[in-house]
Amino acid sequence: MNNQNEEHHYNVEVQWTDGSTGKMSAPGIDEELQIATPPEFPGGVEGIWSPEHLYTASVAACFMTSFTAVARYSKFEYLDLKIQSSGVMSKEQNKFVMSKVILKPELTINSQVSEKKAHRLLEKAEEICLITRSITAAVVMEPMVHVSDAAS
Repeated sequence: MNNQNEEHHYNVEVQWTDGSTGKMSAPGIDEELQIATPPEFPGGVEGIWSPEHLYTASVAACFMTSFTAVARYSKFEYLDLKIQSSGVMSKEQNKFVMSKVILKPELTINSQVSEKKAHRLLEKAEEICLITRSITAAVVMEPMVHVSDAAS
């Protein structure tokens, strides 16, 4: 099978509920997500996922899945991975765009000996993330690698 010509489809349904809110679902996924206009805009709602949150989350989630794949392929062991991400919306040519996503992955490893490899794998994960490659916003990675105290 040739992966080059392969296509995958990810179907999502959005149903308006009222005002600026709706619900999002996908076949084969049990959870529905409530979605809304972010509070910075007219009719926006606090405390509900917005398209801007989901955009930022898709970059962070793709980074995580890319890292786990790279680590598995490289037989690299780690204790924990946590990713803080921040999506930046700015006005360009009088229109709002998601201009940047800042990823702050924190990787915890067993041994200081693996620290260089950890940084290389984090960089590789950012390179291969298909969401990052598919968007126009800049993705800025600020990685941190921690060596577990338990390893001492």
